[in-house]
Amino acid sequence: MVALKITRIGNSAGLVLPKEALAKLRVGQGDTVYLTEAPDGYRITPYDPEFARQMALGRKIMRTHRNALRELAK
Repeated sequence: MVALKITRIGNSAGLVLPKEALAKLRVGQGDTVYLTEAPDGYRITPYDPEFARQMALGRKIMRTHRNALRELAK
C-alpha cells in the first residue's frame, strides 16, 4: 500500500502518483485515468467503463447480425 498526500495544484487539489504506480497502470503524462466506485471504495483505472460497455454491445450486435453485416460489406 502506498500513502498519497493531497496537494494543491493551481486552484485545485490533486494526487501525485509515484512512477511505480504509473508503470503498473501503464499510463503516462497526458493519459486519462478513471476514478470508479467499487464495493470496497474507489478504484483508479485507465479503462473507460462506458467504452467497454459500448464495445460489448457492439460485439453482441456483430455476432447476432453476422450474415447481414457480411452482405453489407460486399
